[in-house]
Amino acid sequence: MIEMNDFPAQIFRAYDIRGKIEMLRPEYVQAIAHALANQFIEKGQSQISLGYDARLTSPTFAHIIQQVFQQKNIQVIEIGCCSTPQLYFAARKTGGNGIMVTASHNPKTDNGFKWIMQSEPPSPESIQNVGIQAAQYFQTEYIQNEKFEAIQASIHNPSLIHQIKTEYCLPYQTAILNDIHLSKPLKVVIDGLNGSAGYCANLVLKRLGCEVITIRCNADGNFPDHAPDPSQATHLELLRQNVLNHQADIGIALDGDGDRVVILDETAHIISADRLLALFAQMCLKEHPQHEIVFDVKCSSMVRQAVERLGGQAKMIRTGSSFLRKYMSQSKGRAVFGGEYAGHYVFNDGRGMGYDDGLYAALRVMEYLCLFPKATLSEILAHYPDRFYTEDTYISTHHTDPKVVLNEIEHLSQNFAAELSKIDGVRLDFEHGFGIIRASNTGEYFTVRFDADCPIHLNEIRQTFASMLSDRYPMIAQEILQAH
Repeated sequence: MIEMNDFPAQIFRAYDIRGKIEMLRPEYVQAIAHALANQFIEKGQSQISLGYDARLTSPTFAHIIQQVFQQKNIQVIEIGCCSTPQLYFAARKTGGNGIMVTASHNPKTDNGFKWIMQSEPPSPESIQNVGIQAAQYFQTEYIQNEKFEAIQASIHNPSLIHQIKTEYCLPYQTAILNDIHLSKPLKVVIDGLNGSAGYCANLVLKRLGCEVITIRCNADGNFPDHAPDPSQATHLELLRQNVLNHQADIGIALDGDGDRVVILDETAHIISADRLLALFAQMCLKEHPQHEIVFDVKCSSMVRQAVERLGGQAKMIRTGSSFLRKYMSQSKGRAVFGGEYAGHYVFNDGRGMGYDDGLYAALRVMEYLCLFPKATLSEILAHYPDRFYTEDTYISTHHTDPKVVLNEIEHLSQNFAAELSKIDGVRLDFEHGFGIIRASNTGEYFTVRFDADCPIHLNEIRQTFASMLSDRYPMIAQEILQAH
C-alpha cells in the first residue's frame, strides 16, 4: 500500500534532485516528470533535450520523463548516454532547455536529475516547488486513482539500454576542437571512472593529436571499483600508477557525469582545486585584465590573494555549481572565470561553453602547458604552492540549533584578527588561512573546512574555532579539533 507520507521530500536539494534508488520508484519519477513538465510549460517552453548517465536505472528514468513530456506536447530530443556538459551543449538547439538523469559522483545506489531552463539552472526555490507539485500529483494519481500498474507496465521495456548517439556527440566534439589548440602533442592518461564522460573525452583527446592512455572510459553503471568521485584521493590510485608508468604529461579524472575534473601533474601529484583556480585566474586575467574571478566560500585564501595580485577582482559566492553558473551568466561579461573547490570550472572569457565542463577545463590546462615547451605542469604551478588543509568534515549538531551556534561564532570572532564572511555559513579569514562552518540543508550536521599556508597555522585556526565553542558546545568543539 502506497501512502502519501512515503513521498521522498528529502531528495529535493539546493542544486538538484538526488537520492537513493529506493527513493526514486517509477511512480515517484513519473510524478517528478509531471512537475518538471509543468514548470517548463509555465515558462512557455515547448521542447527539451534529454540525456542520461551510466547508472543502471538512468535509461528507464529518461524513458519515463520522455513519455510524460510527450503526453504534455513537449518535444523531446533524446540524446542518449552522455556527459552533463554534452547535454547542456545539445540544449542550445532546444531553447536552452535540458534534463539530465544523473547522480553525478554519488555511489551506484543513487540517481537523480539536473536541468536547465532557457540556459539557466533552477533556483533552490524552484526545485522545492517541483517537489511540492510532484507530491501533489502523486497524491492525486496514485493514492486516489491508483495508476501505479500502468506506469509499471510502461517501464519494463527490454530495449531500454544505454545508447551513445554519435550524432549528438560529434557537434560537441567539433565545438571543443574549434576552441582548443595544442601546439604540441601531449601524453595523457584519462580516467573516466566508468561514468558517461570517458568515451567522448577519449575521442576528443585523440582528435587533438594526443597520445592517450584510457582507464575506465567505458560507461558501466555497476561502477565495479568505487563511486565515480575523483575528489577522493583513494579513487585515483590507478590513475597515479598509469601517469608514472607511462611517463605522461598529465592525468585527468572525470566524475560520473563529466562536469567535474581532477588533474594530476607529471609526477602523479594531485593538483588541488585552489591551485587550479589560481592558474585559471592567471590565464583569464592576462587576456581580460581587471575582470572578476568567482569562487565559492570553500576555496582557500590563496585564491583571493592570487586574483588580487594579478589585478583582478575577487568575488566569493555561496557553494553550489548552479549558483556559480547563474552568477557567471548574469555578470554581463564582468566575470571571466569561476570555479568551485569541488572541481567545477566555468570559463566566460569569450571561449568555452559558459558552463562547467571537466574535459574542457583540463584541455585549457593542456593548451597553456603547450605554451611552455620545456616546462612541466608541476613547474608551471610552482607559483601556487600546495596548501595545508582539512577536507570537508561533517560534524553532528548534537541537537543544537545551528543558527544559534553560528551566531555564537560570529559574536566571539570579534575577539580575533579575522575577516568575517556570512555568504554561506560563517567564514573567518586570518592572515595565513581560513576556517568555515556551514549548517547542512539536508541533515543534522555542520560542514567544516580549514586551510592554511603551513601545518602550524592550520592547527592554530582550527584551535581558534574550537575555543569559541568549547564552553557552551564542548562536543562540537571536540569534533572540530578532530577534523583532518
